[in-house]
Amino acid sequence: MTFASRLAAVTFAALMCWTVPASAQQPPPPAYSAQQPGPGPYPPPQRQPSPDTFGPEELVSAGHKFFGNVSRGLASVIERAVSQWGLPNGYVLGEEGSGAFVAGLRYGEGTLYTKNAGDLRVYWQGPSVGFDWGGDGARTMTLVYNLPATNAIYQRFVGIDGSAYIVGGFGMTALTANNIVLVPIRSGIGLRLGANVGYLKYTPRATWNPF
Repeated sequence: MTFASRLAAVTFAALMCWTVPASAQQPPPPAYSAQQPGPGPYPPPQRQPSPDTFGPEELVSAGHKFFGNVSRGLASVIERAVSQWGLPNGYVLGEEGSGAFVAGLRYGEGTLYTKNAGDLRVYWQGPSVGFDWGGDGARTMTLVYNLPATNAIYQRFVGIDGSAYIVGGFGMTALTANNIVLVPIRSGIGLRLGANVGYLKYTPRATWNPF
């Protein structure tokens, strides 16, 4: 299953979502806020460098190589993430596509990089609901915190309220599950209005099922 075919499926799903009844629409959640997330059951941020973590310079360097000419605002977003969540012990570089009209879908694939536990191919998918419409394709850099083992990423992560942030063409959100925190940083093309809430499910193989 190629990324192109999964992206085509997302576009089709976005068109199908026009049939969603008006009663399914919900008031928009706060969008693109610089607000700090509320307290949660995650460990305190790790701010001291260690052999297992990536420093801001390493993250910015990897991001610049990955995003290329559109990466001017990347350093500011990574600085924000580090100040809020600390130093990650992994990151994912990949591509994703999404589409929505009130209800939507998101599919992606990429590689998880770690310093001492090797690299791992990952896929993700999930639904979203909110004041949101349109479709987009994006390159994504996801910072990974408190990952105890590489295969621990294979689970469902839900969004953290108040964690959205946008600057310089890059958007940042945060998701969590079992003390692991993921911070996807996206820069892409397309049209997305409003905000959405939902979850992402990471899997070892590509799947059409977002649930």
